[in-house]
Amino acid sequence: MKGKADELRLNKSKISVPSGIDDKYNIPYSTDIVNYLEGTARPSKSRCKEKLNTLAISVMNQWPGVKLRVTEGWDEEGKHATDSLHYEGRAVDVTTSDRDRAKYGMLARLAVEAGFDWVYYESRSHIHCSVKSESSSAGKSGGCFPGTSTALTADGRRVALAELQLGERVAALDSATNRLVFSEVIGFIDRATAERRQFLRLRLGSGKQLKLTATHLVPVQGRGTVFAARVSPGDRLLVQSHNSSSSSSSTNGASQALRWEEVLDVELVLEEGAYAPLTAEGTLLVDDVAASCYAVVDSQSLAHACFLPLRLWARLSRGFASLEHYLGLVPSRRKDDYGDDNELKSNEVDDGRHWSRQEGVHWYASMLYSVSRYVLPRSMYYN
Repeated sequence: MKGKADELRLNKSKISVPSGIDDKYNIPYSTDIVNYLEGTARPSKSRCKEKLNTLAISVMNQWPGVKLRVTEGWDEEGKHATDSLHYEGRAVDVTTSDRDRAKYGMLARLAVEAGFDWVYYESRSHIHCSVKSESSSAGKSGGCFPGTSTALTADGRRVALAELQLGERVAALDSATNRLVFSEVIGFIDRATAERRQFLRLRLGSGKQLKLTATHLVPVQGRGTVFAARVSPGDRLLVQSHNSSSSSSSTNGASQALRWEEVLDVELVLEEGAYAPLTAEGTLLVDDVAASCYAVVDSQSLAHACFLPLRLWARLSRGFASLEHYLGLVPSRRKDDYGDDNELKSNEVDDGRHWSRQEGVHWYASMLYSVSRYVLPRSMYYN
């Protein structure tokens, strides 16, 4: 299942939901989930939907011609225990469309890989899968881009996000003027080099594509900065208005105009690696399309203000090598500084001024997510 990204077209039609279920962001269901809206299998919370979509793709790849079958989602008939997550839209019971029980062991494994928090073989007839609440998982996986997506550096190079170095200046959006500027990469809000995640792919009229997680913020014409899950065909995003080969002319410091371009469709893809670079500007251009560095909380300005201490520290840290190493805000070693086993070469000494190879959500971002749950209204969270 590795290598080429697995693709699946989404059904963006509105789905009616039971009273009390917040479907504000309308994560679409995969067309490769069967029987999901029949009987008692009603829509679930958006995080559960995302995991189902990921699992549906995995089932399709594992067994060509076989689809994921959901037998139970939202429970309206009181069949489960009073504390069951089926009443909260956070649990589903699944089988394969051919109902071949010999496949259920592998199905459970695929469900774990898809990101469900709890998976177990509840009975011989199905696999039970459930997720934690959105609030409890907000600080554990932020919004990201796949590692194969690229950024444009100030010297005109195209660099994959997986290879991006701290201290490099990359193309970003000046939110006040909607013009291109170059901004320093000061850290990674999230970094998961080996994790396989679900991304939305927004395809634009010129053929440009932006891949990002549903929780990530992206500027949309006339709507401000919104979650990627809320972007629909017909919305317009900011893109680089010239050919990337001429971008080296911008290294003299002059900003360049960006233009609005229409989104043609939205697709679901699975890719290896997830990266969320943080620039001093709080924005960056990914594959020539403008996006925010932030996610989860529905406010670009608030998120940028909250990361002010991290930006200040990045400026001060140049003179404090030991503290830089402790906090993870340090320049990355070049790829050739490491041997085939990904360890420092024997003649290299880590002097504390090199990237600490952080994995997962940055401690500062995780702390902000935890504190904000007690301060911000739920309406500001991706849910």
